[in-house]
Amino acid sequence: MQLPLRRLALAALLACAPLSAHAAPSIFGRWLTQDRDGVIEIQPCGAELCGRIIGLDVPHLPGGEVPRDPQGHPQCGLQILRAQPADAQSWDGRITDPSDSTSWHCTLRLDQHGELKLRGYVLAPVFGATQTWTPYAGTTGADCAMK
Repeated sequence: MQLPLRRLALAALLACAPLSAHAAPSIFGRWLTQDRDGVIEIQPCGAELCGRIIGLDVPHLPGGEVPRDPQGHPQCGLQILRAQPADAQSWDGRITDPSDSTSWHCTLRLDQHGELKLRGYVLAPVFGATQTWTPYAGTTGADCAMK
């Protein structure tokens, strides 16, 4: 009676091992921008993905004010990214620069190292630049301070 139970447990363990060993990285989570001055949290929003600022390297200006976009909204919590799946490996959308509200087309994809490649462009991807965002393992405060 114990032998079949052991076989069942071993079969279940072996069946689950490849899933955890080869789990694909996810675009969802917290990302440190290439300049290391912000943390963007990417989450699902319906069938799309959305990214909002949750961390800033300078969460308060010298006078104690929080950084704001040109419309006067605090940058902390500001949604700057929205994209939809283009195929199984990439997303197409728009990203907004919170300092001047300039909006760019963008494509996003994860590379083989689990880094996020974000290409912002005007008209066509050939007229743009690619940034590399890395997973962010730190914490952020309620005031968006990166810790």
